[in-house]
Amino acid sequence: MTRTEPQNPDLLCINTLRTLAIDQVQKANSGHPGTPMGAAPTAYCLWQRFLRFDPDDANWPDRDRFVLSVGHASALLYGLLHLCGVKQLKQHQQEQETTTDLAVTMADLQTFRQAGSHCTGHPEYGWTSGVETTTGPLGQGVATSVGMAIAQAWLAATYNRPGFNLFEHRVFALAGDGDMMEGLSAEAASLAGHLKLSRLCWIYDCNHISIEGSTALTFTEDISARFSAYGWQVLQVADANDIALTTHCLQIFLQTQDRPTLIIVQSHIGWGAPHKQDSAAAHGEPLGMQETRSAKQFYGFDPQVNFAIPEGVREHFSTHFGQRGFSEHKAWRICFAAYRVQYPDLAAQIDCMQRRELPEQWDAGLPRFDTDAKGLATRDASSQVLNAIAARMPWLLGGAADLSPSTKTHLNFDFAGVFEPPAHLSNAGRNFHFGVREHAMCAIASGMALSGLRTFAASFFVFTDYCRGAIRLAAMMGLPVIYIWTHDSIAMGEDGPTHQPIEQLASFRAMPGMLLLRPADANEVIEAWRIVMQLRDGPASLVLSRQALPTLDRSRYAAARGVARGAYVLADGTAATGELPDVLLLASGSEVALCIAAYEQLAHEGVKARVISMPSWELFERQDEAYREQVIPAAVSARVSVEAAAALGWDRYVGRYGKIIAMRSFGLSAPGDVAQKQFGFEVGHVLAAAREQLRQHKQRANPS
Repeated sequence: MTRTEPQNPDLLCINTLRTLAIDQVQKANSGHPGTPMGAAPTAYCLWQRFLRFDPDDANWPDRDRFVLSVGHASALLYGLLHLCGVKQLKQHQQEQETTTDLAVTMADLQTFRQAGSHCTGHPEYGWTSGVETTTGPLGQGVATSVGMAIAQAWLAATYNRPGFNLFEHRVFALAGDGDMMEGLSAEAASLAGHLKLSRLCWIYDCNHISIEGSTALTFTEDISARFSAYGWQVLQVADANDIALTTHCLQIFLQTQDRPTLIIVQSHIGWGAPHKQDSAAAHGEPLGMQETRSAKQFYGFDPQVNFAIPEGVREHFSTHFGQRGFSEHKAWRICFAAYRVQYPDLAAQIDCMQRRELPEQWDAGLPRFDTDAKGLATRDASSQVLNAIAARMPWLLGGAADLSPSTKTHLNFDFAGVFEPPAHLSNAGRNFHFGVREHAMCAIASGMALSGLRTFAASFFVFTDYCRGAIRLAAMMGLPVIYIWTHDSIAMGEDGPTHQPIEQLASFRAMPGMLLLRPADANEVIEAWRIVMQLRDGPASLVLSRQALPTLDRSRYAAARGVARGAYVLADGTAATGELPDVLLLASGSEVALCIAAYEQLAHEGVKARVISMPSWELFERQDEAYREQVIPAAVSARVSVEAAAALGWDRYVGRYGKIIAMRSFGLSAPGDVAQKQFGFEVGHVLAAAREQLRQHKQRANPS
């Protein structure tokens, strides 16, 4: 192979990106050099000629978003961030103040994929400024970008005013063959086409290679026809090195106002590597020293020099990318200052969104729930609380995966509205219809949260299995997405074991960063929402019942504010004397009522029982040892836990001798009360377990 192009400034910058990517991977002896080598011209063209991004403030609200959905090509993004001089934001601060440090230094490039480097194996949001979302699992980036585009449309419809176009940004995502194969991208693209998100552009770097070889092995569909059917505009670039044609396609995108755009760019993985170009060998491993030298020679670089940045490259980026971002952001700041004078209330809302703060009096309209033996489902109580909060917090919005009548998540106040395609003139609506697209819904909710909106996403609890990848990334990024999962156990009834969650509670409790709350009655629901709304750095899952649960008499039992500590003593037969109880009954959610009924019967029998409501293990584990001992005394070994889900984890609380009443199989297609009795979730079974615990405790105390 020989290089014939002259080293004009554009080509010099492109080849610098290529060699930096090669050197990062080679030095780390780990990574993916091939896609950066092939896609460098496309990324360069977008960043240098179009992207509106201030390198001195990576948190400018109206910046264009660039999502590297093909996350394994992270070395390309790190080269761009370094050469463009993007500054690092202070971490762990909602204000997101800019430092004078580069987000990606040369030292970071030289420690690619090493501990402490800002050049992580795949891009990680919050660690490296300029990374708009964590990517790596394929399909997640493009789906999240749809959420960003929805957020832009909503923000523009809600806050722009004549003469004040505060939110005009575009959303770009660079995708690869793997992204196009993943079902998640199909879900997201379908919805984006329906919503006519005209400020969304996916760029598909089509290099026809995956880990196992040519994509011809498995992936031969007509992507252009597929996206046209979704309602997208599809443009083609036959050669990634033709940045003039890429420029033309991007200009067409900017002029398009009635649909999203897909630009399919044909590229060569490992372009310039004489023996590995267009092969799987260029995908996921270093090129090797000799191939690296040959590729650099092909690019016109000194094969003996690593991490070379020729004179003029940084300056060329600064003159175009940098100056455009500086001037656009300066104009925006002037506009927003004038907007603040004319629309102070709206400006204050924008400030709150950017800082992840709550508006004043956000909880002033919360409902009250009186004692009621019949009660109501916690999903119904949640609906009342959600609507009360949303009416006072304009940027709280979301929807369900075609299940809002069942999850009770429809915002029903007069001014809520529905987010619909532009022809309906209702981009400011706050109810979202995601369709039967659970995975896309959760990725989109993350994209909206990354844009400052407070989003909720809802479905049946069992269907979280469809969207776990997006939920996991939300937890990893610390996004305050609110998940509302209903039909939380076998008590949901006749739909049977396919729809009855068993292992889901345990799996969510195992997820780092996820706060799970399973409230026992309507008043615990209120307190759960209080906790959730105050989260700023992580998602929460509200797990709610389909069936009605008694609203407990809080004059007789403890106040529901104990939810804030994760677990609390709800009823205690020794409260007046300060003695230790004879037996502990522990439960979450709907099973708490069973424990209360058992407690009352045991009290009638002269047994001093204690009921502990445990809506959130995570919050309870954050309490100090003294509080945890106060709630679950180590000296009381007679314990029974009751939860209509997998037993995993309860041994931590019942100890060596305790009894766990839980599910140890899948459920049953039957009415909910029948299913509960079938598996032992009835008062008689709880009583029997408590009595057996007391007998065993007595036997241990008096072994003779």
